[in-house]
Amino acid sequence: MGRPIDGGRGDSISGERLYQKVARALLSELRKGLYAIGQRLPAERELAAIHGVSRPAIREAVLALEVLGLVEVRIGSGAYVVALPDHGAEPQFDVSAFELMEARVLFEGEAAALAALHITDYELDELDKLVNQISAANRRDGRGEAPDETFHKLVARASRNKAVEEVVRSLWEMRSASPECALLLEKARTANVQPVVDEHLAIVAALRSRDANRARQAMRAHLSAVIEHLLFAIEEETIETVRADLESKRQRYTKASSI
Repeated sequence: MGRPIDGGRGDSISGERLYQKVARALLSELRKGLYAIGQRLPAERELAAIHGVSRPAIREAVLALEVLGLVEVRIGSGAYVVALPDHGAEPQFDVSAFELMEARVLFEGEAAALAALHITDYELDELDKLVNQISAANRRDGRGEAPDETFHKLVARASRNKAVEEVVRSLWEMRSASPECALLLEKARTANVQPVVDEHLAIVAALRSRDANRARQAMRAHLSAVIEHLLFAIEEETIETVRADLESKRQRYTKASSI
């Protein structure tokens, strides 16, 4: 079942990224009847071995199939087939959350480097306020995305480069418009993935130092960590592991209380 796929990031001939090639391979298997409606796909680790790719590539591919309405990922259980693809119909993949994050690492890193040279004390104070808002929102309802977006757009504006500012703004618009991004962000919230306050504080500290390279590295480190957090959010075992950990803590608390 299946065959190993070239492990590179993309295909120079087709222009497809690895996860898209994996998704097409899975689509082909669905068309051939290898999986029926209601059937659970093999586990993430098994699919990675079958197709000769990394587990993150499998996660992206399954997410793409979920956006297409072909599979449903059930928390703590796996991915189940809910529909079969039309024969001959070729899926159109939107920008994925990970493609978007790669672009943000590139552009927002340079935006931060420029901002370190031009940002005002007032803007730095505004960034401090936004970090406080992110922290408060995380504690209140786990939804610090709005002040997080404002934070990143303010850094881009502080670059004093209109083209850079517009590119960063458009990336955030793509984040809102892409179905794949929307689905992944929903899963991230379910897994309690939140904007990390300390990473934002490190960016502000780097900007205050007026050190362009330090600011670039702080922003890139933050956005690279976001990629890892998002991969965590769609890892097959994630929610079940969290549940098991919470249950273990509950049992320990119950035993301690009864002593």
